[in-house]
Amino acid sequence: MVKKWFSGFLAAVMMVSVLSLGTSVSAEETEAVTETADAAGESGDVNVMALKGPTAMGMVKLMSDAESGEADGLNYQFAIAASADEVTPKLVQGEADIAAVPANLASVLYNNTEGQVQVLAINTLGVLYIVESGEQIQSVEDLRGKTIYASGKGSTPEYALNYILSENGIDPQKDVSIEWKSEHSECVAALAAQEGGIAMLPQPFVTTAQTKDESIRTALDLTEEWDRLQEGGEEKSSLITGVVVGRTEFVQENPQAVSDFLDLYQESVDFVNGNTEEAASLVGQYDIVTEEVALIALPECNIVYIDGDEMKEQLSGYLAVLLEQNPESVGGELPGDDFYFSR
Repeated sequence: MVKKWFSGFLAAVMMVSVLSLGTSVSAEETEAVTETADAAGESGDVNVMALKGPTAMGMVKLMSDAESGEADGLNYQFAIAASADEVTPKLVQGEADIAAVPANLASVLYNNTEGQVQVLAINTLGVLYIVESGEQIQSVEDLRGKTIYASGKGSTPEYALNYILSENGIDPQKDVSIEWKSEHSECVAALAAQEGGIAMLPQPFVTTAQTKDESIRTALDLTEEWDRLQEGGEEKSSLITGVVVGRTEFVQENPQAVSDFLDLYQESVDFVNGNTEEAASLVGQYDIVTEEVALIALPECNIVYIDGDEMKEQLSGYLAVLLEQNPESVGGELPGDDFYFSR
């Protein structure tokens, strides 16, 4: 099963440029990975990875409770990564049991690992914005002929931007120049260094950019632009940025641990959304962004907890839009029903 998982993952690497392993995996290494995963399960550890941004921000209360030993008796080990390409190898190799990833990447991994990944919950809705140091962008049409700094190639940001541009009559390959960076922080630096620069950024990095340069303004809310394109359609979809996934093997072998985690995660999200000042302090403590930035950004981050039937309805609709635009963006086809975890 593990060998098939790695084979599928390598296929995903070729299709989604956000992923990278760079080395082959020997039989000995595969055996070691299996032993590591088994040992983790026996010890009661739950290894969780989140991305530096809203997904990690929504977990800070749970992270704090786990650190103080108040998290339901389970031994949670948290790691925060700067980008998805740090998370997926850990997930595939069994070093992470639960992880936050871009929504479309979850589908790609499911399709290219023969169902070895399940989505547990939606954790972030639309958080993408076009920002600029100027006043030239008032509509999507104003992006024509411009250079846009962005990160997240091969995942939600790229496909959301391409969809919005294309549906507004702008060819992403010909009518704009998109300079892809490996991390959001690089986009912030590029934006700050160029007068009249334009970038696509998620929160809280929009707020980070604005604290560095007060002239930077939010020009377009891509969630609003997405919703505008959905008006009048028979089936509406939401712009979904991130989800929480689990390794199918781990989920099946530890159903109570997964259920307990989701309960605590939902409580953490509720706390973060209802206690901005305390949550911002925790965000600063975990060095996700500064407390000052978090205080401003948290209300704009669209941090949510959605599971069950509502998760399936919203996420399947979003993936269907991406499939129509580019089948490779979801791994070639829509995931089966077993992709959607239900408890």
